[in-house]
Amino acid sequence: MERFDLIVLGGGPAGYLAAERATAGGLSTALFEKRALGGVCLNEGCIPTKTLLHSAKLYDHALHGKAYGVTAENVAINHAAVVERKEKVVKTLVSGVRGKMKACGVTVIEVPAAVRGKTGSGFIVEADGAGYEADRLLVATGSQPVVPPIPGVKEGMEAGFVVTNREILDLKSIPRRLTVIGGGVIGLEMASYFNTAGSRVTVIEMLDKIAGPTDLEISLLLKKEMEKKGVEFRLGCRVTGIATPRVEYEIGGETGSVEADMVLLSIGRSPVTSGLGLETIGVYTERGTVVTDGNLRTNVPNVYAAGDVNGKSMLAHTGYREAEVAVNHMLGRRDHMRYDAVPSVIYTAPEVASVGETEQSAGEKGLAFKAVKISMRHSGRFVTENDGGDGLCKLLVEPGSNRLLGVHLIGGYASEIIYGAAMMIESRWPVEDLRELVFPHPTVSEIIREALFVY
Repeated sequence: MERFDLIVLGGGPAGYLAAERATAGGLSTALFEKRALGGVCLNEGCIPTKTLLHSAKLYDHALHGKAYGVTAENVAINHAAVVERKEKVVKTLVSGVRGKMKACGVTVIEVPAAVRGKTGSGFIVEADGAGYEADRLLVATGSQPVVPPIPGVKEGMEAGFVVTNREILDLKSIPRRLTVIGGGVIGLEMASYFNTAGSRVTVIEMLDKIAGPTDLEISLLLKKEMEKKGVEFRLGCRVTGIATPRVEYEIGGETGSVEADMVLLSIGRSPVTSGLGLETIGVYTERGTVVTDGNLRTNVPNVYAAGDVNGKSMLAHTGYREAEVAVNHMLGRRDHMRYDAVPSVIYTAPEVASVGETEQSAGEKGLAFKAVKISMRHSGRFVTENDGGDGLCKLLVEPGSNRLLGVHLIGGYASEIIYGAAMMIESRWPVEDLRELVFPHPTVSEIIREALFVY
């Protein structure tokens, strides 16, 4: 039986970075991945969706370049070519991860694996009929789309009428009418792409707002901007059935329906824990989620869980950091996971980026705050690149300490700016000190400096 210091279950962001950090720290490591190295993020999430959205952005710029003195004729988007490029990008990056694992000395085994118990000498993992043993385990098996028991969903999926984020990324043509069930991040990003590419898009959301926990004011602005582009929203609606070619829903005791040529099911994701054999060693879970502490430890000594599988923050960059904290604890290095300043981004057009508390979450926690709002048009760079457009920068500041509690942006480059806001919250510097930071000019990031001086 082959033996290692650490076995990692799952080759997504949390898994492969943990394997890299562990081997760098001197631990012999085996990484098991049952589907595709790189996980959901690299193969059917973060990277492929951003590839599609970039193509949509270029297409949109070409269509509306007249305001900037640029004209073009016969502009079209070739979706099949967009998908082909997406596959090329994914292949390149997956190859890069595989190369890094090899260079680090990680043993990569691309077959399904499951825990088969614990002996006095370590944890036993079985894969493809072979047994492996390790002193430590890291569970990083990620998440999968939630498929609700809505009448007609199963039949729709079998017929290809209903798809998840996995299948929609491989479509070779644009559906004329696309209905998206779920107004969260994935649903909104796909609505943005397919709307730009030519679909008539309708988003059905059970809540009375889109974008999940995003600040309410920001989510309302995003909805307004997407509606300007032609996306329709049906909020506060509970889907009651799917029957080709329509989606049926109920709102306030009344019923309604939307005609569709394809339905994207995007109501959330659930941790992948079934079939892993975690029960054989007594790992505690709640509603399918592996419970962890601030060092990513489970209730079983030397067993850790990082990434989507622990359900704390289903974001790839959170998984990266959790992996580092877990490995540092294994290596006896002092570290602790903090979630107060984890940024999130919605890569729609315009982009939305947030970090820290929203007005709603701060209110629920009883935190005192002052909201500072400023138009993106206070940034010269923003004005030069957004003819007639606008956006918003909102800061939440705690009176007394004058520390930032939250930063929320809607507008171009928001995704590239938000890390700086995360550092400001993490550093706990007061506004007076943050005002002394020098921002490059002209950049959209200067909007944060402008807002600091408004406070």
